[in-house]
Amino acid sequence: MFSTALSRLILKGFIATVAFVSHDVLAQTSEPCNSSDVVFYNGVIYTADDNNWQAEVVAVKNGRITFVGKEVDAAAWHCGAEKRIDLKGSTLFPGFTDSHQHLEGIGKRTRTLSLFGIPTLKQTVAEIKSFAQNVPDGEWVLGRGWIEREWQDEQRFLTAADLDPFTQNKPLFMPRADGVSAVVNSKALALAGVTKNTPDPEGGKFERYDDGTPTGYVLATAMDFFRDILPPESDQYIQDNLKRGMQVNVSQGWTATHDAGMKWREVQQLKQLANNDEMLHRVYIAIPISESDKLFQNGAEKLAGGLFHLNGIKVFIDGTLGSRGAALLAPYSDADHSGFMNRTTKDELMPVLELALKQGFQVMTHVIGDRALYSTLNWYEEAWEALPKAKWKTDDLRWRLEHAQIIPPKQQDRLAQMNIVASMQPSHAIGDLNFAPSRLGYSRLEYAYPWKPLVDKGVVLVGGSDAPVEVGDPRIEFYAAITRSRLNGTQDKGWHPELSLSREDALRMFTLWPAYASFQEDSLGSIEVGKYADFSVFDTNFMTAEPADILKANVVMTVVNGNVVFENLKHH
Repeated sequence: MFSTALSRLILKGFIATVAFVSHDVLAQTSEPCNSSDVVFYNGVIYTADDNNWQAEVVAVKNGRITFVGKEVDAAAWHCGAEKRIDLKGSTLFPGFTDSHQHLEGIGKRTRTLSLFGIPTLKQTVAEIKSFAQNVPDGEWVLGRGWIEREWQDEQRFLTAADLDPFTQNKPLFMPRADGVSAVVNSKALALAGVTKNTPDPEGGKFERYDDGTPTGYVLATAMDFFRDILPPESDQYIQDNLKRGMQVNVSQGWTATHDAGMKWREVQQLKQLANNDEMLHRVYIAIPISESDKLFQNGAEKLAGGLFHLNGIKVFIDGTLGSRGAALLAPYSDADHSGFMNRTTKDELMPVLELALKQGFQVMTHVIGDRALYSTLNWYEEAWEALPKAKWKTDDLRWRLEHAQIIPPKQQDRLAQMNIVASMQPSHAIGDLNFAPSRLGYSRLEYAYPWKPLVDKGVVLVGGSDAPVEVGDPRIEFYAAITRSRLNGTQDKGWHPELSLSREDALRMFTLWPAYASFQEDSLGSIEVGKYADFSVFDTNFMTAEPADILKANVVMTVVNGNVVFENLKHH
């Protein structure tokens, strides 16, 4: 079944003033004009359809593609078009999908302190201090995105001691870039009632000094102590964050996203936007396992012509490699432990897996370490074997592993045999590889971020950014997928460039394969007649340009359902 599906996978805007096809040619056609809403022409068009990999003209009617072909065959479509868009040499791709992100967090990032890209610990603390000075006493100092692995002075985790001198009367909560750990100050620790006598919660940890006093660096479920006491957010605030997130996404060129763990309250606000015709791009949604009962009670939903699609459950198993929270089979090379699991225990998970099988929901599980991955695959299989197939709603499960960064060869084979979708983020590799050698040692790097081996084994591999953990930029993700290099083009020992992808597979990783991973390959993912007219247009040809030039590309326009939802007039 799977090999057949995979082989099938592999197998409003700007009106041009200068017509690419002359009036003489249009006048000479003996064919009647074919009615369409818009025709895109005079550019390089990649379809991600192996039977017709490149085209010169695409016509759209009622949000769907009605023609894909060469200019010589397109005269009847030109003359019947209400609007014609001259691409002026730009490159048009099937709509790019970010297969793992957090939409509300992307929007929230635009209105809180962002610590992304700051090169030193000293500057990071200075930015927090400057921001905190404008926060009234008693109110929370909020932000996210700090990442010690990129600091050039000290590469250590932030602590309360770094922040207490200027936040004595202001509680502070700032997640690390991975979103699975955070720094809090002493005021926040006091408000949460966390002391040296507070035990670590299951699936989490308070980093401590030798005497047991918390340092202020907290991991995984320990973050809940502070999330639970943050001031409540209004529905309008959440809805505005969702709208902001969509605006950011379409400006980057994304036409669809898979939201890996959207809270039920956020889902309801997004649903309202869908019902009000305010969706800018498609969102395929999985809700956290902690709220899965609501999904089981209410069922899957598909609204606004597929722009809103609720169909999954997000499970959390281990932490991250950078925080040493990823669950490894062998201890860390730079620590005397092997990470932790049980962000969701097996006892909590198994009943949810059974209901997912009975009701036909997709399961998307956060696993990073090889121990977490091995255990999760065992639990998947155990659930499958425990429930007779006659009680499954469908045997086309397409269950996923999110991140799945450390996959030994035998487990790669299991992914293929079990028809598991691997959802991976190329930018994680080019960032993580700055510290992964010290965390894992060089031998385990041979099967870390193993994109090409997975594709070679027939695993469906989908690409995402995990924004707001990462920037959320398709240029960076595509570049990382084909180079496994830092953004300056450099590599170090252990980066294994042979595990990178071809450009063709990288394109599929962000187009056709995400459509499959969200059960939408019949209507999305490639430029074929009958599919939705979702396009990402750049001024640079990702398939032929020097890798460094991909990073400098500009989004020309983003098209969803044939409508231009973002246009960069400076670059058209």
